[in-house]
Amino acid sequence: MEYTNHYDSPLGGITLASDGEALTGLWFDGQKYFGATLAEGCEQKELPVFEQAHQWLDIYFSGKDPGFIPPLVMKTTPFRKEVWEILLQIPYGKTMTYGEIAGKIAKQKGLGNMSAQAVGSAVGHNAISLIIPCHRVVGAGGSLTGYAGGMDKKVQLLSMEKVDMSAFFIPARGTAL
Repeated sequence: MEYTNHYDSPLGGITLASDGEALTGLWFDGQKYFGATLAEGCEQKELPVFEQAHQWLDIYFSGKDPGFIPPLVMKTTPFRKEVWEILLQIPYGKTMTYGEIAGKIAKQKGLGNMSAQAVGSAVGHNAISLIIPCHRVVGAGGSLTGYAGGMDKKVQLLSMEKVDMSAFFIPARGTAL
């Protein structure tokens, strides 16, 4: 059985999902790929993991690093899980490029290189937004590129984390929007 819960954030509603023990999803309501990993027939319920996630979100939206991560279960492919685990290593207030992540994956696999586009797809399908910080991933040269929750939210999240935004730009066109 899968369970859901709701959180009202300063940037809009957030839906959380759990298998009863760990967090399996966290999406801004209506975002791209919203609920893509949710099973049909979820039940709305209060659970200890949702309380932990609400505490994490309260601290995060107060402009501080929560300093802990609620229990997570990544319901995804092995490749996406590798990418998402690298995302968890990006410190609060810092960013990393798709190319840097691709380089880390290539090194882990003993490959000469890895497609930054494949990494981008894995980042874009992150089912546990914010806690697995996909908003901290930027394109080469300072392009903010897309964010499933919306470019405006990505800018607000990075600004809230006090990331120096002077080196970044929002692309005027292309698939990154």
